[in-house]
Formats: sequence, C-alpha cells, structure tokens
Amino acid sequence: MDDQSTIGELARAAGVPTSTVRFYERAGLLNPAGRTASNYRFYDDKAVDRLRFIKAAQASGFTIGDIRALIELRDGTSAPCTEVQALIDTRHAQVVRQLDDLRRVKDVLESSMIMCREAQREGRCEVMERLERAEPTRGAQPSRQRGKSAKS
Repeated sequence: MDDQSTIGELARAAGVPTSTVRFYERAGLLNPAGRTASNYRFYDDKAVDRLRFIKAAQASGFTIGDIRALIELRDGTSAPCTEVQALIDTRHAQVVRQLDDLRRVKDVLESSMIMCREAQREGRCEVMERLERAEPTRGAQPSRQRGKSAKS
C-alpha cells in the first residue's frame, strides 16, 4: 500500500469488501488518516495492519466491543496481558454458556423429531399439540432475531 490509499485499495490489501471497512469505521475500530481535497477518505500504511488485527480478533471469537478494548490495550503504553486474559476469560465463559444452550436445543430438537415421526403414523403431530398446550415459562420472551422488533 502507498502512504495514502483509498478505501478500495485498503479493502483489497486486507482482503475484505469496502462495506467491511465502513462498518469498522462506524464501530469506531478504524479511522481514516484524513481526507483528500475532494473529501475522499485516505488511509495510511498502519490501517491495513489494524484491519488484519480486527479480522484476526473476530475470527478468534472476540466481539466488536472486545476488539475495541483490545485495540485500546494494544495502543496503550503498558503490557496488557492481564487485561487481555480477563477479556478471554469473559468471552470463553459466554461461549461455554452458548454451547450448553445449543446442546439443550439440539437434544430437544432430536427428541421432538422422534416424537413427531411416531405420532405421524397416527395422522397427527405430537409436537404441534404439545406446543399448543404449553404454558409460557416465567420470564420467557417471544422469539425474535437479535435487535429486531417482532414486526420486522
């Protein structure tokens, strides 16, 4: 990359679409070095390294918030090992909980499939009947995609 690269050149150098660069900018993880006279963003040589760091951190399971903290630690003056370990511990605990939840969902789906296949022989759907009879559990919320309303 040259001293001043466009968003397209940066994206190509890092192997990502330009929309990813813009997303990271909006998330506060990456900033252009400045603007040209015609108001286009330009990036310095450090931007591709930062972009690769962000991609590697995401691939390692870190969230955008985690990556923001990692970048702050990386750009700080002291060795951030203790803080990075705390981030890893927190993220690891979240992943373990998610895996436990997914295993429970997997078990329910597998048993539901067995139940459904057996009841199908009788011309009915046991799973639908059970869902219709089910009482909502305390604190249960309607299923929806993250960050979207029920109407979306």
